[in-house]
Amino acid sequence: MTTTVAVVGATGKMGQLASQIIDASPEFELVAQIDSTGELSEMLGADIAVDVTLPSVSPGVVEYAIAHGINVLVGTSGWSGERIAALERTITGDLAVGVIIVPNFSIGSVLATSFAAMAARFFDSIEIVEAHHASKVDSPSGTAVRTAELMGVARGVLGPVSAPHVDQRARGQQVSSIPIHSLRMQGVVAKQDVIFGGNGEVLTISHETLAPSAYEAGILLALRATRTVRGVVVGLDKLLDLGPSAATE
Repeated sequence: MTTTVAVVGATGKMGQLASQIIDASPEFELVAQIDSTGELSEMLGADIAVDVTLPSVSPGVVEYAIAHGINVLVGTSGWSGERIAALERTITGDLAVGVIIVPNFSIGSVLATSFAAMAARFFDSIEIVEAHHASKVDSPSGTAVRTAELMGVARGVLGPVSAPHVDQRARGQQVSSIPIHSLRMQGVVAKQDVIFGGNGEVLTISHETLAPSAYEAGILLALRATRTVRGVVVGLDKLLDLGPSAATE
């Protein structure tokens, strides 16, 4: 039995890619393609919805979907810890719906973030440099925010990192005390470097997306999980078996 899917934000790059993947899979049936400014009622009747809209639009899409009992896969950036907490409060006790929020569908990127969280306990000097295509409207990226938040959790009682002169604008935006520097440039798909400075050494955990095909396996994995999800699940890492040493929230 196939799962019917509505894609909201279907005219964007990720929306087009998700639509193509769904269309090509015998497990899913694409029943609605809705623009970011389109009528959300078009998703009614679908088993699940995929939200790949804009940070300003996404909360409304998710709210509408869960109000109508539709599970949602969110691939839109901008879901901060505060926004996620508000969503969790909204659906607390409602075991009939679920939302999966995925900052990055690349399995390689998810692994790099997990490695960074693991390393964060051993270095006090940490910064992130992330680069995306010029048309990406938000910064820092959802992946960078997620990486910084997980490193902050992993550090626990170690507390904030050492980040001097953060009052200067060129020092980036701090998330969980970690400075993030964002590049938006032509010719770039997506790249993130997490740089750790230590006594006499520098460790860099780097991931680069070279083509949109890097997201295909992660999108399919997340779509399958969205069928039965309950509550709020954040991160593709929660859907992967990363072993007992993986960083957890």
